[in-house]
Amino acid sequence: MATAPRDVDSRGMTRRELLGAAAGAGLALSGGGVQAGAEGELLYNGIRMPAVFPPKPKRVLTLEPTTPPYLEAPPEVIPIDVGRQLFVDDFLIERTDLKRTFHLAKYHSDNPVLKPDRDWEMPGGPTAMVFSDGVWHDPNDGLFKMWYMGGYIRSTCYAVSRDGFHWMKPPLDVVPGTNIVQPGGRDSTLVWLDHATDDPTQRFKLFRSHNDDGWALSIHTSPDGIHWSDRIARSGPCGDRTTVFYNPFRKKWVYSIRGGEPGLGRIREYHEGDDILEGADWRPGGVVEWVGADRLDPKRSDLKIQPQLYNLDCVAYESLLLGFFSIWRGQPRDRAKPNEVVLGYSRDGFHWHRPDRRALVPVSERHGDWNWGNVQSAGGGCLVVGDKLHFYVSGRAGVKGSTASGVSSTGLATLRRDGFASLDADAKGGAVETRAVKFSGRHLFVNLEAPGGELRVEVLDRRGRVIAPFSARNCGPVTGDGTKLRVEWKDAPDLARLAGKPVRFRFRLRRGKLYAFWVSAKQDGASGGYVAAGGPGFSGPTDG
Repeated sequence: MATAPRDVDSRGMTRRELLGAAAGAGLALSGGGVQAGAEGELLYNGIRMPAVFPPKPKRVLTLEPTTPPYLEAPPEVIPIDVGRQLFVDDFLIERTDLKRTFHLAKYHSDNPVLKPDRDWEMPGGPTAMVFSDGVWHDPNDGLFKMWYMGGYIRSTCYAVSRDGFHWMKPPLDVVPGTNIVQPGGRDSTLVWLDHATDDPTQRFKLFRSHNDDGWALSIHTSPDGIHWSDRIARSGPCGDRTTVFYNPFRKKWVYSIRGGEPGLGRIREYHEGDDILEGADWRPGGVVEWVGADRLDPKRSDLKIQPQLYNLDCVAYESLLLGFFSIWRGQPRDRAKPNEVVLGYSRDGFHWHRPDRRALVPVSERHGDWNWGNVQSAGGGCLVVGDKLHFYVSGRAGVKGSTASGVSSTGLATLRRDGFASLDADAKGGAVETRAVKFSGRHLFVNLEAPGGELRVEVLDRRGRVIAPFSARNCGPVTGDGTKLRVEWKDAPDLARLAGKPVRFRFRLRRGKLYAFWVSAKQDGASGGYVAAGGPGFSGPTDG
């Protein structure tokens, strides 16, 4: 059951209820009671941010795992108009007897999908890999586009694809006869397709990490992702593996800065701004400690070293932020770093929930595989391709008996759309009841895998009473396996009469897996949520 201990105060309220009331009123809980405080920013999902945000330096991290404040004190009523609602945590859940299962991506059978095979990809070691960089679907011409490291820490190259599996390296005019688009030396690089800009000459942003009189990011812009401007700005000082992302929920550019902390090693520091220039403007000591690995990150049995956070790429997906935690588990003497990518989730853009510490896309333990070492995420995170999510990652074949990278290439892994976590029922069946939510849409949809079972849904008022005619008995059974299945009731064309009112959904499931639900304004089921790095059929950063 997704319920909190019933720690009751003198007014008969549980601590969860007290915290929820405080958050809804813009107050803060300190010690045993509520204290008045200035209201912070109210987010799309009802979460109230602290009045002072980001927190003042210095926020000191430890190895102890933390719980996001919005899970300890969720809003009294949760707006669900933005995106599909995923069950990766208990934010939406009042109670359930279903079993939550987390799912991992599967590597494509023909990996790697991009290999070093050009002369300019050989210096320093054969390299054609995303090291963040970026993989996006561009709605302007319908192409998948990839930026990647060509030659080890040498240059940034460009490839295109029509299906996301087969990639071409077009000859371009930046360095004639090659597909190099940014010849500057580099370590990590991040490319972002900026749908929000009003300036078509800055549609693409490139953040290039290099050590030119100290580590920093050089920022470049481009209308086409091929022809890049001279540097328009240099960031504040940072570590080499520093990246950037855009948080569309708050309209902020966020710099994910490599830092370090005694006892923790590599961590992430945080700096944000309304535009890329403001976000890049920090001074030594002027950034906030953000997140690191903790004691729940498992140690490798062959190293027995406390893991560290090597990198954190982020992207908006549907109604939350995905965090791609590249976890460093130590440096063996005889192979490249066995880094791998683990997922985290955030609903406020700052605090992270990491319920599954297994690798979404792991390093291989078999020498000779393309990903025997150093699996790292791509900028943009993932793409939505039909009913699948595509994750592009780098991998290094390594050199046995050495820490060298060897051949470094790019691979693909896939997962069901919304498929990070499911709530599962057996033949006996069970149910999940949401907290109070509100919406402005009309049509209820679910992502459901129940080819031999069924789902029925009922709508309740805030006291838990069924609202006629939205009962389980009146609900047409939803069966089959689909990432966008509509729920309908007899005697009710849609949910329009409940729009704007606090209600609860109770999902009654038998023999199946429930991944997500949402209320769409459109009959086609468009969610209005964010689609990460895009995909075929999307004309912008959101689903419809």
